[in-house]
Amino acid sequence: MAKIKTESPVLMAKGCCSDTFGKKWGNGNTNCLRITRIQSHLISLTIRASQSMEDKNKAYKELGLFSLKKKIDDAVLRAEMLIPALEMEEARQIQQEEMLREYDLWDNVAKSNEILNELGDTTRSVDALKDLRYKAEEAKLITQLADMDAINYRLFKQAYSASVDVSKFLDRYEMSKLLSGPYDMEGACVIIRAGSRGVNPEVWAEQLLSMYRKWGAKQGYKGRIVEKYPSKDGGFKLVTLEFESEYAYGYLSGERGVHYMIKGSHNDPETNLATVDVIPLFLETTPDLQLDDNDMVFSSLSPHGEEQLLCRSEPAVSVRHIPTGIEVQSSDERSHFGNKIKALNRLKAKLLVIATEQRVSSLKNIKRDSVSDILSQEARRYVFHPYKLVQDVKTGIQLPDLNSVLDGNIEPLIGANISFRQTSDPI
Repeated sequence: MAKIKTESPVLMAKGCCSDTFGKKWGNGNTNCLRITRIQSHLISLTIRASQSMEDKNKAYKELGLFSLKKKIDDAVLRAEMLIPALEMEEARQIQQEEMLREYDLWDNVAKSNEILNELGDTTRSVDALKDLRYKAEEAKLITQLADMDAINYRLFKQAYSASVDVSKFLDRYEMSKLLSGPYDMEGACVIIRAGSRGVNPEVWAEQLLSMYRKWGAKQGYKGRIVEKYPSKDGGFKLVTLEFESEYAYGYLSGERGVHYMIKGSHNDPETNLATVDVIPLFLETTPDLQLDDNDMVFSSLSPHGEEQLLCRSEPAVSVRHIPTGIEVQSSDERSHFGNKIKALNRLKAKLLVIATEQRVSSLKNIKRDSVSDILSQEARRYVFHPYKLVQDVKTGIQLPDLNSVLDGNIEPLIGANISFRQTSDPI
């Protein structure tokens, strides 16, 4: 059997220089040498292009790693700047513990509770800062190991993941330090009520609900829908969402007001609206406020939301405070009594916030007209068409990424509202 030989391009070029080829084209050796040089040059160019592509990929990868390392270093530096804060909190913790040892808790129960609450807050701050320090040291150590391993991409990704946790914690910690209101540390009860204007405001109310739930999930807060009144055309007429997490009220209190969804042209805009109310959800205590029974009217609510005289067969309860006109409701408890207590606590919490905002020491001094103004004020506009934009009316901040905001990324809006409260509240 004949053997078939596979020659390289260069050998094939040599084989082509036969006598016949030479006679036909003149000097065969010269032509063959020229072909060999051309093919060698092409092979050289191919190898060089391949090496160039590898060098580019390596350069891009190293550039990405450099950027990654820079972000990690920035997060670690931010964390290290909080070391004095940790030392200060630890010193305060020791001082408060010494006060408890020297103080007779039974002499003054109110004072004792105040000291215990302050110690609890300090202990939580110390634990959180220690956890932050650990995460920062972990990210720093992994970065050093990656450098020793001649730039290990997997280790850098691990370090970056740790630094992202550090940055998120720092953002929350720094923001929480700005929350100095008397109820900012409490949980939050978010009540979304569809407006009467627009094509389908109930669907818009549902979109807002989704936005707040996604925000809560990103913060590690578990949002729980405690009551809802669906619309036959989709969405909700009213829905209540509770966050049983510290500082939820401080973060979300700036969301109160009317939220507009705008579509269509300037000449013929389509507008839907929903009102958002936020009430403190007391986590460890109950609202400390005494109300006169004669100042309240309790009513029951049917499953369809119609109000009627108090009927114990209907568990849902609404309570209205006559002097201020404030009305709240509860329907998530299984019993009539449970809903009555919860509605009463919501009413007390709302009255405490209003009294604080109006800077009055007695409920009798609350200005009724100002109460309704808070929820009727425009809070935010969400423009869907002809362009996409989110405009926060109170702070003036504008965000071009509407979809990101609806996906729960409302931290810039929350931060702007907290800063606005800091500058607008008199010292």
